[in-house]
Amino acid sequence: MNFVEKVKKLQNYYSDGNFKRVIEGCEVLNKKFPNNSFILNLSGMAYQRLGQDYRAIKFFELALKADNNNIAAMNNLGLSLKNTEQYFKAEQIFKKIIKINPSYINVYNNYGNLKSDLNDTESAIKLFEQGIDIAEKNNINPLVFLNHYAFALQSLNRITETIETVNKMLKIDPKNANAHHTLSSIYKYSLTNEETMTHLSKMKEILLENNLEDDQEGIISFAIGKAYDDLKDTEMAIKFLSQGNKMMNKIRNSNIAEEINVMNDVKNVFEDIDLSIKHKSFSNKKIIFICGMPRSGTTLVEQIISSHNKVYGAGELPFLSSVVHDNFFNDNKLDKKKIAKLQNSPENLINDQYFEKISLFNFDEHVLTDKALINFKWIGFIKIFFPNSKIIHCKRDPKDNCLSIYKNNFSGSNLNWAFNQKDISNYYNNYNFLMKFWYSKIPEFIHTIEYEKLVSDKKNEIEKLLEFCELEWDDKCLNHHKNTKTPIKTVSISQARQPVYSSSVRSSDKYKDHLKEMFENLI
Repeated sequence: MNFVEKVKKLQNYYSDGNFKRVIEGCEVLNKKFPNNSFILNLSGMAYQRLGQDYRAIKFFELALKADNNNIAAMNNLGLSLKNTEQYFKAEQIFKKIIKINPSYINVYNNYGNLKSDLNDTESAIKLFEQGIDIAEKNNINPLVFLNHYAFALQSLNRITETIETVNKMLKIDPKNANAHHTLSSIYKYSLTNEETMTHLSKMKEILLENNLEDDQEGIISFAIGKAYDDLKDTEMAIKFLSQGNKMMNKIRNSNIAEEINVMNDVKNVFEDIDLSIKHKSFSNKKIIFICGMPRSGTTLVEQIISSHNKVYGAGELPFLSSVVHDNFFNDNKLDKKKIAKLQNSPENLINDQYFEKISLFNFDEHVLTDKALINFKWIGFIKIFFPNSKIIHCKRDPKDNCLSIYKNNFSGSNLNWAFNQKDISNYYNNYNFLMKFWYSKIPEFIHTIEYEKLVSDKKNEIEKLLEFCELEWDDKCLNHHKNTKTPIKTVSISQARQPVYSSSVRSSDKYKDHLKEMFENLI
């Protein structure tokens, strides 16, 4: 087998998703053909697909050292830098590629997603539009660009344009699961609305053809389940929601054991740490950390607070979690000695690293929100290293909360535990256990806002919320559904653009006989 044949074989492995075989084959070829830019780039791509971006970066850099004109390697390097939160470096690379070759289509998708991550959604939209234009002029399938374009438009509540884009996707691919799911999230299905009922029938036809990949079947099933939930047909809703969760659970490895271990580890380590001792050095910018379970009202609360004229809504930032892991974890175990060392250090390294990561965000406001749900695990770190911050804990009825997770497709996140009834309830139990621990340690540092109280007594709850955040009253907070300055990029994208409604309170009652495994496992 000659070199070309060996490369084709590796490319086939890559197409089939056998990335470990690609890496093994590239290692052999690298020894025979050192400094081959193509092989080095292929190695990096395989590591990238395995989620090992730091290793991928090394191979992309070697590929560019061997051939500094390898634009594919350059683009891949930018993507891995983005994935590892090295946003400034990534942006410089994407800009360089466009300068060298403005027709290189792949860069517009990656650069657009980078801008979206930085909440510069308008710039992201322009980049996706450029990608679509290049694709159409060169007879390239524009679906990837159209999908991201639609999501960006929807995040800014530009619904008419979103629907137009989705319909364009469906003309190209009538069975496109992402397009149907987006329509499902926008539509309010009703027996008297012919358009929505026609769409429901179409989705069921696609599913009955039984020729979809597992992930596509899962996405379509969630969309149909949502439609039947709108129609208040509980039996049909749970049928398709269960199918959606089954498909996603099949292809996602649940990380529930790892999640629980981390929560237990955090509690055990912080048992003996004095949280009254705060770090003396920190940024004068105030962060409002909004945390809680998925579907507990965190997006709604962020929309309320970020409607304020002095607040910038940054969304779900991964930065605190990555800073904590980089500095305090060894082999997935929390190192207590490192906490003590940095707690007593004259420099607030954690605070500095966090603000360095958000330096590319374009905001002038003194106060920003960070609504990464996972931050409830890191409340002890927030108390030590961000002492002038505020913590808002969003809480919802356990059954309603768990049901809402089960009803929504979280395949675009790392919530691999969110597709199994018992995993969902176990996660909730351990989250609740950890929050009770934080309350016992620093009750004055955390403001709880209960979803049920918020929807029944909105003005009073918002007043208390703003008072805790040390913000004066702003009428715009009452009209949070009109807030378009903060993009919504979560599964709550449609609900959070509506005025507060109470119909989801006690929504679990009608599903109590269908989700006993989940509900009965709640402590």
